[in-house]
Amino acid sequence: MEWTRDMKYRRIEDMDTVEYKKLKLNTENAPWRQQYHIQPVTGLLNDPNGFVYHNGQYHLFYQWFPLGAVHGMKYWFHLVSEDLVYFEADERIVEPDTTYDSHGAYSGSALVVDDEVKLIYTGNHRTENWERIPYQIIAALTEDGVVKAQPFIEGAEDGYTEHFRDPKVWKMRDKYYAVIGAQRKDLTGTIVVYSSDDFKTWTFEGELKTAYQNFGYMWECPDYFELEGIDVVLFCPQGVSPKGNQFRNIYQSGYIIGNINFNDFTMEHDAFTELDNGFDFYAPQTTVGKDGERILIGWMGLPDIQYPTDKDEWAHCLTLPRVLTIEEGKLMQRPIKALANRRLDSEEKNIQVSDEQNVFTGKCYELLVNVEAISGDALLIDLRASNNEYTRLRYDAEFRAFTLDRTHSGLLPEGVDGTTRTTILSKPLKALQIFVDESSIEVFVNDGAHVFTSRIFPSEHAEAIRVSSLNGSAQLSMMKFNLKEGIS
Repeated sequence: MEWTRDMKYRRIEDMDTVEYKKLKLNTENAPWRQQYHIQPVTGLLNDPNGFVYHNGQYHLFYQWFPLGAVHGMKYWFHLVSEDLVYFEADERIVEPDTTYDSHGAYSGSALVVDDEVKLIYTGNHRTENWERIPYQIIAALTEDGVVKAQPFIEGAEDGYTEHFRDPKVWKMRDKYYAVIGAQRKDLTGTIVVYSSDDFKTWTFEGELKTAYQNFGYMWECPDYFELEGIDVVLFCPQGVSPKGNQFRNIYQSGYIIGNINFNDFTMEHDAFTELDNGFDFYAPQTTVGKDGERILIGWMGLPDIQYPTDKDEWAHCLTLPRVLTIEEGKLMQRPIKALANRRLDSEEKNIQVSDEQNVFTGKCYELLVNVEAISGDALLIDLRASNNEYTRLRYDAEFRAFTLDRTHSGLLPEGVDGTTRTTILSKPLKALQIFVDESSIEVFVNDGAHVFTSRIFPSEHAEAIRVSSLNGSAQLSMMKFNLKEGIS
């Protein structure tokens, strides 16, 4: 189906109840629906937004076009959770219902101010000539719904284009700050900074000054936090050229760490590092958890890619939550411990691997692999495998090269460069924690030192878990957990 502009900007309120119920039923029965990941009730999901913990409850929104697998009129769908394992839908959504967000509620964040959850996001407005005007909006999440105030920033600052969006806010030393992704008039990407003493009146502080003055044409979804006295900035640069195994996706998502001088917003930092080495990871957002830990959730997808689920009018999901720490100068990402509450029955095997052998079967599970020894050239682990399908994890011991290969995974997304993603591990492979769902895989390597996140679209009968070793052997201990289905 060819989506016209009018179709893309149709509001869900203009759809009658019968039509929407049919759309929802079709979505629920569509192929490759996930068993334990957050996914759209209908239509398209993208960025996680408004992620915050307050009064014993996490609030998490996802940007949402309800009517199909395209980017159109965006809402924020609202979920609440006590543990980030099980979620319930909340009717208090963000709707594009004012002049300032007339063409969509774009991405943003949340912060608790005076014991009230505030939502801060970009309103997308289009003029009659289809010129975009971005508005930065603050809304209060009340018991009765979402109450919006006047925009605190109207349009882009001088020197920047209409691509001026995705505010992330935080409080530090009795002052509020916001970072916004921006594009300069010379079509290079950057982050701009605002500050406020009262969360009402905001002052433009200029750019966050980094070493990257010409690093892509737009920086989306910035995030800032401090870990163990170190400043961390996440952002998603668009238009960065591939460099060896780096920057292979259409758009990138990564971080810089160092020290920010908050007098002039100059940052001394290490090199930009990709957060995830897989195919499908973008627009991450973090918050402080109930125990003070820093938690990240990302969009398991990318813009401008066509996925096999598109034909069934739904697309994308969110990653599992990850706890972030800094160790040996880099970010570590570990699945939150509470995910263990999903575990049901388990199987365990200790095996000597040489020739290919089947170990377990399953479509939705958690798999732990401990590598006791490797004498061969390479270790191969095939997931969601059949006679002619498999998603392969390959470790080449001599070079410490770890590869996710979805060449034979089943149907593939369109518009993607290649079918493998590789990174060089900082240390030899010792452990893997793998989460497989109906149409996704998340691989945590060496206790979260590296992560590979990807969508996969195998056939129903592709269920084998098999291992082999090239030109030698490997000693493995493996444990597989079946997982409780559903997010509620």
